[in-house]
Amino acid sequence: MAESESEQSMSHMPDLSHHLHLPTTRTSLFLDRLLDRIGSWASWLWLAVMAVILLSVIMRYAFGQGSIMLEEITWHIYGAAWLVGLSYALVHDDHVRVDVLHEMFSPRTKAWVEFFGILLLLLPFLCVFLWDSIAYFWQAFELGERSQAPDGLPARWALKFFLPLSLLLLIGAAFARLLKSAAQLFGRPAPLHVDPFVKDIEFTPPQQK
Repeated sequence: MAESESEQSMSHMPDLSHHLHLPTTRTSLFLDRLLDRIGSWASWLWLAVMAVILLSVIMRYAFGQGSIMLEEITWHIYGAAWLVGLSYALVHDDHVRVDVLHEMFSPRTKAWVEFFGILLLLLPFLCVFLWDSIAYFWQAFELGERSQAPDGLPARWALKFFLPLSLLLLIGAAFARLLKSAAQLFGRPAPLHVDPFVKDIEFTPPQQK
């Protein structure tokens, strides 16, 4: 019964032979939707960065008053938006690939590279980094770390909170990508359809029977 359901799911998938893009699964689709929504919310932080920069420029050149706090708020918000945006980039496969050999691989070889690269390299690195970043943030929180500048922000530890948060989101995005690679290679978890977050492939939901 499970094999027939898998075959039905595979029958609704477009031909992926000319694309890197992987099929999605129920779990990966849930994770991708969640991370996409979080990334979309975080994108509003860039407007906040522009607003703070504009305010800082007006105060400096129109009123002759500089503000260390506004400068620190700028790079705090910038850092938070950049960190949260990492998982969004991975979900949409918009990260930079530096492997020049990757484009010459067959789709199945690319899927194997994705699978072992995520399982043996990316996920272990992220988990170790997450563990260290939690201690890094917690130490700053317990010390009530603040800016060393007299007029700086009183809660420097708040920015460090985004480091473990971003790593946790990245682990979710990497795990979703791992599930897609497994679905492409082994048919488990059962693939549903082409990843709807890929921009250059038309998304067609599977037909319900």
